[in-house]
Amino acid sequence: MGAIRDRDTHLCHRCGVTSPTVRGRGRIDLMTRFCETCWNVFANEMAVTDGATAPQRPDTDPDDVSWIEPPICSRCGAFVRIYPTTYDRWVSLATVEMPAKAVPEPFRWRLMRLPDLSRVTTEIVAVRVRGVDPLPGEPVVPAHRMMCVPEWGEL
Repeated sequence: MGAIRDRDTHLCHRCGVTSPTVRGRGRIDLMTRFCETCWNVFANEMAVTDGATAPQRPDTDPDDVSWIEPPICSRCGAFVRIYPTTYDRWVSLATVEMPAKAVPEPFRWRLMRLPDLSRVTTEIVAVRVRGVDPLPGEPVVPAHRMMCVPEWGEL
């Protein structure tokens, strides 16, 4: 019976192809097992649906002690927070939390600390609020695109 299970470990859940690129994907409990091609299609579709189309933050040198400014939105000039999503794409979030009743459903996000072996938080990811609606007073982080107001010259 072990041989049957071993054979399925490299089977893509989307296309059904056996490939060495098949592995658990996603940042929380390895959401599913996809090959590289199917994962990119799936993650890109999710990103477009959720509005998670921000560019990835540049990697910083751990030995560099210079100050790092938060990114600035090119349309409105406001500070934004850029976080990875659970499906390895990046989203621009507002710098403030708001009550859920003030944020339309498609723009609600929460920040989640990923569990690690140590007590020190090593990574925070953005998770879209779906399924169960939060209570009206619960804090959520709105997507920056909800708050983004272009300058009057662009209108």
